[in-house]
Amino acid sequence: MSQVEIIAPSVPVRTRTGWERLLREPSALIGGGIVLVFALMAVFAPWVAPYDPNASDWSAIRLGPTLAHPFGTDDLGRDVLSRIIFGARASLAAGFLSVAIALVFGVPFGLIAGYFGGVVDIVISRLTDALLACPFLVLAIALAAFLGPSLQNAMMAIGISAMPIFVRLARGQTLIVREEDYVSAVVSLGASHRKVIISHILPNIMPPLVVQATLTTAIAVLAEASLAFLGLGQAPPDPSWGSMLDAARQFLVDAPWMAIWPGLAIVVVVIGFNLLGDALNDVLNPRD
Repeated sequence: MSQVEIIAPSVPVRTRTGWERLLREPSALIGGGIVLVFALMAVFAPWVAPYDPNASDWSAIRLGPTLAHPFGTDDLGRDVLSRIIFGARASLAAGFLSVAIALVFGVPFGLIAGYFGGVVDIVISRLTDALLACPFLVLAIALAAFLGPSLQNAMMAIGISAMPIFVRLARGQTLIVREEDYVSAVVSLGASHRKVIISHILPNIMPPLVVQATLTTAIAVLAEASLAFLGLGQAPPDPSWGSMLDAARQFLVDAPWMAIWPGLAIVVVVIGFNLLGDALNDVLNPRD
C-alpha cells in the first residue's frame, strides 16, 4: 500500500509541472493569446463584426479608415474589418482541418512503416520521399487546381501535401520507441501488434507530433491564403484573407489599407502559431 501511495500522486505533479512550464513561457502566452483571439473572433464573427461582410455601400467605395469603418472599405464598398473577422474562419478552418487530415492519414502510415519495417517500410518511405521531392506549395496548388476551386478542396489539397511530413516524423519516432525495453516486454508477453502500436508506441510519439502539428498549422494558413490569392480557395464573395489580397492588387496606390490589413492578419496568425509551437517544443521536448 505504501508504494501505491507514493507513486500515485506523482502523475498529477508531472502534469501540473508541464502546464506550469508552458504558462511560464512568454512565447506560449503571446502565441497562445494570438491564436485564441483569432479563434474566438472566427467563432463569434456574426456578433463581433460591425457589418455584413458582403454588404456593399456604393457611397463608400475605397473609403479610408474612419470611425464608422476603422479599417476602411474595399473596391465594392464593403467593410474591411468585417471581412477580416469573417475571413479568419476560412484561414483557421483550413489550418486546423488540413492538419487534421494530414495527421489522420499520415501518422498511421508512419507507425506501420516504422514498426513493421521490411518491404512495407520501403514502399511507404519511397512514396513519402517522392511526395517530399515536390515543394509543398507547388503540390498543394497542383492538387487544388485538379480538385477545383473551393475551400473544402483547398483544405484537402493542403492536408495531402502536408501528410508526408507526418509520415516521416511518425516513422522516425516509431523506430526509436520500438527498441525501448517496455515495448520489448509487452511484445514478449504476447501483446498484439495493434495493442503495442496504439497503447505503447503512439502515446510516446505524440509530443513531437503535437509540436509539428502546431507549426504545420501556420504553414497551412499561409498555403490557404496563397491558394485563395490564386483563385483556388474560398470562392467570392465569401471573405478570405488571400482573396482580399488578390482584390487589393489593383488598388495598392489608391487604397493601400485593402492589402495592409489582410496581410497583417496573416502575418500575426502565423507568428502566433510559430511562437506556440516553439513553446510546446521546449516543454514537451526539454533539452536539459
